[in-house]
Amino acid sequence: MKKSILIIALAFLSVACGNKKSNDSGNQSIELTGSVAIDGSGTVFPVSEAVAEEFLRVEPKVKVTVGESGTGGGFKKFGAGVIDISDASREIKGKEIELCKENGIEYVQLTVALDGITVVVNKDNTWATTMTTEELKKLWEPNSKITKWNQIRKEWPNEEIHLYGPNTSHGTYDFFTEVIMGESGASRTDYNAVSDYNVAVQGIEKDKNALGYFGLSYYEENKDKLGVVGIDNGTGAVLPSIETVANNTYAPLSRSLFIFVSKKSAQRAEVKKFVEFYLDNVPELCTEVGYVPMPKSGYDMQKEKFQKAVSGL
Repeated sequence: MKKSILIIALAFLSVACGNKKSNDSGNQSIELTGSVAIDGSGTVFPVSEAVAEEFLRVEPKVKVTVGESGTGGGFKKFGAGVIDISDASREIKGKEIELCKENGIEYVQLTVALDGITVVVNKDNTWATTMTTEELKKLWEPNSKITKWNQIRKEWPNEEIHLYGPNTSHGTYDFFTEVIMGESGASRTDYNAVSDYNVAVQGIEKDKNALGYFGLSYYEENKDKLGVVGIDNGTGAVLPSIETVANNTYAPLSRSLFIFVSKKSAQRAEVKKFVEFYLDNVPELCTEVGYVPMPKSGYDMQKEKFQKAVSGL
């Protein structure tokens, strides 16, 4: 009888130990591997780069690459299935949607931050402290005849204006032309069109008669080198800042920034976790690189939207 009890006890102990091992194994976190490819907007680039750097601290074996070929360039790669995530500083266009459809790319669009397009001048420019949206339109409209400062306002210098702005692949170009000219892509062409905003920063910094535009973060990063122009939309000039973008008083040059995530890519564990990490951490990180976070409720909506897209609901 005692022998039977001993056998039963040993058997129970063996099962218990086996279950513990199974539970311990189940509780162990699996280290992710694989890769995440991101490209697109030069404006969103600093945000995605900051998120990627923090993500690599958590998942060091996942290779995350972040490019900046412009919103248009990013959508071309995204629509061809070359990248997992496309950074964008504007909505996706019809022809880009068609490219995605042709290649079977289904996606979810997520808002990650807010931004304000900033009009900047040389630090020694003491006259162009404010401009109206109508003056910006006359300066940048197609075939504009304005070449000197005093053609904008008579009291300004009789000196040539040297213009800098994004090239046509940038979402910033599309957004600026749409809100200022009323038509996306409507712009004069005789300006220094850059693919890298740092080139514009350097050009304007060295030229007293230069003027250009790009995202708020590039100004924030270089505010000791550049002057900024307050924009008057009819109710008085407002300077771009995190506060004025957040409360929407910096109009009409405030906008949303996006990431577009391939639903197929999001089925991979490393991409899914990266996007979840992005939405959890971007409110803090976007502030660090000069952008404006949405309210918490806004990010909660984006998280729910992503989870539904991944689960196929």
